[in-house]
Amino acid sequence: MADEDKAAEAPQQQAPNMRILAQFIRDLSFENILAQKGVSGDAQPEVSVQVNLDAQKRNVEHQYEVIVKTKVESKTKEKGDPMFLLEMDYAGIFHIENVPDDQLHPYLMIECPRMLFPFLRRIVSDVTRDGGFPPLNLETIDFMGMYRAEITRRIAEKAKENAN
Repeated sequence: MADEDKAAEAPQQQAPNMRILAQFIRDLSFENILAQKGVSGDAQPEVSVQVNLDAQKRNVEHQYEVIVKTKVESKTKEKGDPMFLLEMDYAGIFHIENVPDDQLHPYLMIECPRMLFPFLRRIVSDVTRDGGFPPLNLETIDFMGMYRAEITRRIAEKAKENAN
């Protein structure tokens, strides 16, 4: 009977609650270098994609802003001549509750970007198509892998600093 009373008194862990309040393009730049300079012949593209993440608490309780910063460069395979450059900061405003403090950072850097990514992918596809190139459909990004790699990099960097 005493165990039942303790179980009834123990606070129940509520499931995380996340809502996307807004999402928007914070900054967008597309340069069609191919059209400006001209490239002769049939150029085969080589595309590189860089993604960085940023998150911060907002002034409103339980609200956070997460930004996915994307840089896409396309160059010709043969000579490495630039074809286009796309840079975009895509942001989301999230209302997040019931996430323990020790799990909030990974939640912001993994789950929130995962929710924004399909919209970011669509914008990149539309912008490259409207810019005169075949639509670029970005591969799915492993945000958990990115997060783990960044944590590993930071630990190694800190160990290196401590060794000196």
